[in-house]
Amino acid sequence: MTMFFPLATLVAMMAAAPVLAAESDQRRGDQMSAFEARRQGRALSLREIEARVVPTMKGAQYIGFDYDSGSAIYTLKFLRDGNVIWVDVDGRSGQIVGRTGR
Repeated sequence: MTMFFPLATLVAMMAAAPVLAAESDQRRGDQMSAFEARRQGRALSLREIEARVVPTMKGAQYIGFDYDSGSAIYTLKFLRDGNVIWVDVDGRSGQIVGRTGR
């Protein structure tokens, strides 16, 4: 019985590895797309976007972002009181264009 728990834990971790790797690859892709758009002058940097939006989200924890290179929209993710909040920001102007959650 004592061997079962560590083995079950190891099996669960191995099963989750492909999902975690896919999320890591997605984040890396978002970062590279945002970097290229910034380098080419098509979008503001993530740091500029964060500097504008994060201070307006009082009481919320900033989790991270996604970037859609087709629309140049940054989606910043926050957590407040167990609720996820997504804030869509136009990467060209820095203006908030949408928000979901509380």
